[in-house]
Amino acid sequence: MKKVLKIVGIILLILVVAVILLLFMAGRKQAVPEDYTKTVKTGGDIEAKYLGLGSHEVSYYEAIAVSSFKKFEIYYPSDIEKMDTALPVVVFVNGTSVLGSKYPALQKHLASWGFITIATEEEHAWFGFSAEMSVRYLEYLNQYEEVQGKANIFYHRIDIDNVGITGHSQGGFGVVNAITEHRHKDNYKAAVILSSNAQTNPSFLWDADATKVTTPTLILGSTGKDDASLAPPETLQTLYDQIPDNVDKLKAIRNDADHGTMLYSADGYVTAWFMWQLKGDEEAAKAFTGDSPEIMTNSLYQDQITNIE
Repeated sequence: MKKVLKIVGIILLILVVAVILLLFMAGRKQAVPEDYTKTVKTGGDIEAKYLGLGSHEVSYYEAIAVSSFKKFEIYYPSDIEKMDTALPVVVFVNGTSVLGSKYPALQKHLASWGFITIATEEEHAWFGFSAEMSVRYLEYLNQYEEVQGKANIFYHRIDIDNVGITGHSQGGFGVVNAITEHRHKDNYKAAVILSSNAQTNPSFLWDADATKVTTPTLILGSTGKDDASLAPPETLQTLYDQIPDNVDKLKAIRNDADHGTMLYSADGYVTAWFMWQLKGDEEAAKAFTGDSPEIMTNSLYQDQITNIE
């Protein structure tokens, strides 16, 4: 009997260890594949160009945040000290359970195109508070030659008046609230909302008011099964309609992606949007403007609508 109990105990121990290991691995699993820039399909030359890596090597800077989101995670071009102009910023707003540490590949990609990116470990991003605090922290870094007794590489190198913001799922609510409700709302010059209806949701007690948006906004969703329930295409159309018509806006639905993969599947156009809006890149602008904007005829997208001339 003792031998049987011993064997049962060993089996239970093995099962417990296995469960712990599975939970540990699940917690470390990345939401964005490191090689996504090589594997995601593209339907146009502009999309393909901006899905690829930019010309800059990328470095990483981290700082503790005295708040629930734990830390600021910053990626930036490694040659920032050699640049003679301040760099525009892109703030990331987390989706549910998708913290900044789970999508470094996405941040590195944008930084390689000459942006400073910032994310956090915020788990309740819908209110836009972590985005506001991220801008405040970058504002702080931009003002001081030294930080915590060390030379500050970001001193006067952050274009704090030229900020973009992107949010996926719950993060879409955070985008709308950051650009409409918080102190630095006027610093945002471009916004991207991915697979998020970003409208009042009584089930989750989240709210956002897109009728207050004054920032040029790109809205992208998918036809996938999960998005059919989490961010149905018709609710993205409603979101588009709520944004005032005097604000540049564009909505499109990707037809080879789902809720989770929309975090990175549309990154070619997300990067092009920020390159145009924050850097004035004329080639990137052709994805969204002119007689035949590329995204409007891209076979990977459907239900496109825009008021951009």
